Amino acid sequence: MKSAGATSPQGRILVVETDASVAESITMILGEGGQGHHVTTCDDGHHAFTLATTGLLPDDNQSNEAQEFDLVLSAFRLPGMGGLELLGKLRENNPYRPFILMSANANTELAIEATKQGAYDYLIRPFDSNELIDIVEQGLRASQTMGKQIQMGKSSSPETQVKMLGNCAAMRKVYKEIGRFAPTTATVLIHGETGTGKELVARALFQHSERSKQPFVAVNCGAIPDNLLESELFGHIRGAFTGAVSNRIGRFQQADGGTLFLDEIGDLPMPVQVKLLRVLQEGIFQQLGDTKDIHVDVRIVAATHQNIPHLINEGQFREDLFYRINTAIIELPPLRERGDDALELINHFANLAAQEYNLPRPDFPKPVLRRLTAHPWPGNARELGNVISQLVVRSRGFAISPELVEMALQNALPDESREETDFTLSILRPIRDALEDAKKLGSGNVHQELVRDLEEQLIQTALQLASGHLGHVSDWIGISRVTLRKKMKVYGINS
Repeated sequence: MKSAGATSPQGRILVVETDASVAESITMILGEGGQGHHVTTCDDGHHAFTLATTGLLPDDNQSNEAQEFDLVLSAFRLPGMGGLELLGKLRENNPYRPFILMSANANTELAIEATKQGAYDYLIRPFDSNELIDIVEQGLRASQTMGKQIQMGKSSSPETQVKMLGNCAAMRKVYKEIGRFAPTTATVLIHGETGTGKELVARALFQHSERSKQPFVAVNCGAIPDNLLESELFGHIRGAFTGAVSNRIGRFQQADGGTLFLDEIGDLPMPVQVKLLRVLQEGIFQQLGDTKDIHVDVRIVAATHQNIPHLINEGQFREDLFYRINTAIIELPPLRERGDDALELINHFANLAAQEYNLPRPDFPKPVLRRLTAHPWPGNARELGNVISQLVVRSRGFAISPELVEMALQNALPDESREETDFTLSILRPIRDALEDAKKLGSGNVHQELVRDLEEQLIQTALQLASGHLGHVSDWIGISRVTLRKKMKVYGINS
């Protein structure tokens, strides 16, 4: 084992490579003489796993102190344990640590399998030094983002800080995009449904940028009346309009040198869009009621849940402004497409609510968790957080009941279109998604899978309504108790 360290290492990297010349070359590029990272090398999969998880090699007598690696760069073919197996085991130990796989063959199947198993990226040898540096730097920035606390403002205490959670493939892509875009000055457009966490991504971009010591100012463009929004953003001078009794600086001046987050930018009225375009092009604007140019240095991060190309076609959004704000785009996945991330979020929101309301954290029985994870969550993580808070407050520390869940879900969406939304998201959307997947693959088993899912939900819901009485469920559904018990066993449902 060899190490190459910098005086103030930017990151700790474990390189697993059997070819000593390749390992030495990577160390020269990434280590003290190159990028300044702390690079440790080993040539065996089992040794790499032990080193990454304990800081010890099998024949070591002393631990390598503070040997928590930020990133692993591993060859595919290794003695003892192959690169893919090492990837799987290390992800079980720490799912937030980026793992980059190297191979001498441009094997499409291997690349797909590595990505499926959670590899951050895939390198084909021989690769040039710039490609290696770019991918490693992106991985290290993503490593800092994933699972780390996002500051919600200067006054935030550790208890009120919010985390970016989730480890599904779509969220890993988001973390990688944050790592790519954060150190640049590019304007970023974050697109995602309401409640998916667009402001969290904006704050992560800010925290990991070179402007992180400067102001971060957030404005919800959809929450401010049109006649006040221009003054809110650009400020005004005394007498500019009725009620303007003094000069007032706007959010652009407040964010000078830092980052301005424009949430729901699709709601900007046309006159404000014109002024925003000039700021993006020239860094210049005028306060309302004044003719003097003001220069600012502000990075714009924008977000919307709307389809801006559609707004352009409708004449509600300027095409030239759209091309200015979509230099870099981050797509946030809806919660219903994030798989097991929902379980992690449920646990997080439950702990957060119990702490906030000074209540014991209740248990979530398996049927309750199945019901919560099966819900389509049209309001995404925001809706989930609201429901979990309701459950924590109403349960008073006792285990959550199915009836309580149904009550909280019913209260979560107060709009009149709840039934239509639920039907579209829980019935029509899964059908379309399943058929789209089958279309891409050329074949599928959509009928059996959808019928199975629907039958499982039918039995679960009937059991909840019948308070576990199998006779009632059997009568309502129209199957015998013997058949019902068999199906419950197949689906793992407990009465």
